[in-house]
Amino acid sequence: MMEILRTERLRLRTVREEDADFYLELVNDPAFIEHIGDRGLRTLEDARRALREGPLAMHALRGHSLYLVERLEDGAPVGLSGLIKRDSLDDVDIGYAFLPRYRGLGYALEAGHGVVKHARLLGIRRLVAITTPANAASIGLLLKLGLRFERQASLAPSEPPVNVYLADLAALDR
Repeated sequence: MMEILRTERLRLRTVREEDADFYLELVNDPAFIEHIGDRGLRTLEDARRALREGPLAMHALRGHSLYLVERLEDGAPVGLSGLIKRDSLDDVDIGYAFLPRYRGLGYALEAGHGVVKHARLLGIRRLVAITTPANAASIGLLLKLGLRFERQASLAPSEPPVNVYLADLAALDR
């Protein structure tokens, strides 16, 4: 486990295979499935494999990934937030998902601000985010983080279009 950053109430750290139970619950949340997609993960072994092949592999390859967000007060895992490089997008993407019982408490915004600062420290000059057009909560969060609507795009021929948001981090340095 490697701590990536801390905020007032949260620690963001690299995921471990031991986080599989949390990850399995998160990806099977109905809101996750509706707005992000059904990952088809139904067992702890599926979740461990997905963590190995997803965030752990990306962190080893790129030096960033989705991070586990946990509360400082008790270490409870509340969600994921971090930086993803998708083949379908030119720029690094900020991503996040939180368990239902931790939504509406400001954790996503707090973690998101930390991730944006972390991206700047890594030298990332442009940051994008994607969300379904119907996900009002996610759109509101992206706007609070300083991203602005850029366009709609289909990331794959068989997928419906998503909204793409952009922040020019280099312009913020000026």
